[in-house]
Amino acid sequence: MVRDSKTALVALNRFGFGARGGASGDFVNAASDPRGFVKAELNRPNGVLLEVPGLQSTPALAKAVFEYQFEQQQAREAAAKSGAEAKPTEAPPAGDAKPQRRNLSLSNIAQDISPKEPAMQPPATRGNAAMAPSEGSPNPAMQPNAAKPPQQPLNVIQKTFRAEALARLQRASLAECGFVERLVVFWSNHFCISASKGGLARMWAGSFEREAIRPYVLGRFGDMLKAVEQHPAMLFFLDNQQSLGPDSRAGQNRKRGLNENLAREIMELHTLGVGGGYTQDDVTSLARIITGWSFAGRQAQLGPPGSFVFNANAHQPGPQTVMGKVYQDNGVAQGEAVLADIARHPSTAKFIVTKFARHFVADDPPPALVARLQETFSKTDGDLKALAITLVDSNEAWDAPLTKVRSPYEFLVASGRLLARIPEDPTRYLGGLNVLGQPLWSPAGPNGFPDTNAAWAAPEGMKLRLDISAQIASRLAEGIDPRDLLELAAADAASEETRHTVERAESRQQALALLLMSPEFQRR
Repeated sequence: MVRDSKTALVALNRFGFGARGGASGDFVNAASDPRGFVKAELNRPNGVLLEVPGLQSTPALAKAVFEYQFEQQQAREAAAKSGAEAKPTEAPPAGDAKPQRRNLSLSNIAQDISPKEPAMQPPATRGNAAMAPSEGSPNPAMQPNAAKPPQQPLNVIQKTFRAEALARLQRASLAECGFVERLVVFWSNHFCISASKGGLARMWAGSFEREAIRPYVLGRFGDMLKAVEQHPAMLFFLDNQQSLGPDSRAGQNRKRGLNENLAREIMELHTLGVGGGYTQDDVTSLARIITGWSFAGRQAQLGPPGSFVFNANAHQPGPQTVMGKVYQDNGVAQGEAVLADIARHPSTAKFIVTKFARHFVADDPPPALVARLQETFSKTDGDLKALAITLVDSNEAWDAPLTKVRSPYEFLVASGRLLARIPEDPTRYLGGLNVLGQPLWSPAGPNGFPDTNAAWAAPEGMKLRLDISAQIASRLAEGIDPRDLLELAAADAASEETRHTVERAESRQQALALLLMSPEFQRR
């Protein structure tokens, strides 16, 4: 049973979000057939899609943003005429408002209307900010004993962000194993945007993941790559809507020119990787090729607001050479052809599978595992379901010790799952992620959040986790036996040291906090 328990712990922690509490039976199911337990989620039709009532498409969300901005601008103009200060119905939180300028570009408008989620703000005191999974649908024995923190008035951008966050957290909390949701998190971080970029990015963070990541997590890498690079959220995040071909009609008439942000990140971060065989000239050529890749604005001159459009007037005319191959100018298809080719490049296969193995197995993944994954990626034309199956079927993925520390997101979701919480409000999760340095959909740069122990196992970070674990315990320890939770989380795989630590704790509250900080819970 010990061997089965250790393998079950690998199945739940390495590939999923940990065992759920209550009567889920996750650990027993994982122990009976660990690989089958993990792979079962890959065969459930539409299990990866997130279709929740109330969540809208990117164009619909853009329309709401543009209307909100227009209303705010009209209110300010009316106030200016009357000499009074505007009082919009849904004002951003104090300190976030910025003076509105006339004749703003689409990008400036979106950034000017970017209020911050209250739960994402640095807390006044650590004790009130950290997440505790007490706000949700509990088991009957797990009633919350603390009131929800007061909420500031929310505008349409904040409401949308919170709704998207809640849907994602609920799906992760309810999943049997969580392997598919872990795949979503991995690919969403690989092809990341940042909600802190501006109002549009914050509004679109969830729809970007729902539309450009989830439908392709078990599909082809090339299809995901195309969906990502043509999604308005990515185009906005990396400023491609501002990029004009120097010889295009728009480029000749305006002072703006080429913007290489998206082209560079496509090659450096999304596909080939540093040292992947491309040059600066290749980056410039790709940047020229994807000029005109944009999204429609409020006036809907090129299409429905917020939809992907190809603006021929901004596109650099003529053929371009990328990595030794000439691509003829045939509009949007020119860029799509480049993406298809670099998606199949050997450097892309190596870069992607190494990052994939690093996420799930070890900071320095076994070379044999990387080689097997690379072979699968290349032979299947980037079939990501086949890649996931190869990972789970590889002995190296099961034999490697559980040394990686869970990311803050994984830690908070796993805590809620073990305590059988189904969140009904994202506030504490968002606050906890902010405190722990992984604010939802908001990495500091286009390379996403780090995926190594050095990033998450630092002493200060672990001290913050201990604080949050203590706060969770202070809210939920009453009526819970941490010894029973340890059996649900690790069973016979729990070390004698962990078992004795939990059993000899001075109180249930202390025992629960220590359990949440144990190696069996923190490592995957």
